[in-house]
Amino acid sequence: EVWTGLSLVHPADGRAVTQAVRSIVKFSRLDGEEIERYVATGEPLDKAGAYAVQGRGALYVEAIEGSYSNVVGLPLSHLKHALKLLFVVPERENA
Repeated sequence: EVWTGLSLVHPADGRAVTQAVRSIVKFSRLDGEEIERYVATGEPLDKAGAYAVQGRGALYVEAIEGSYSNVVGLPLSHLKHALKLLFVVPERENA
C-alpha cells in the first residue's frame, strides 16, 4: 500500500482541503537472484518502498489499484481537485 497525505490551505481565508490517498501495488513474486539484481542497480536504495514504479521497478509490478501518480509520489488528480475546491469560484446558476 502507498498512502499520501495532502493538505492545502487557502492563504486569504484559511479554508483547508485535506485528503488521504491510498493506492495498492501488486508485485510479481521475485526469487533471490532477481532481488539481488534489482538492488545492485541502486534504484531501490533511496526509495521509501524500495522500488521505483516509474523506473526498473515497473518490471515487477503486476497491477496498481488507485492513483499511479500517488505511487510515484504525488496524487496529481487529487491535487487538482483540491486546488479547484480552494481557488475556483463556482459559477452562479442565475448570474
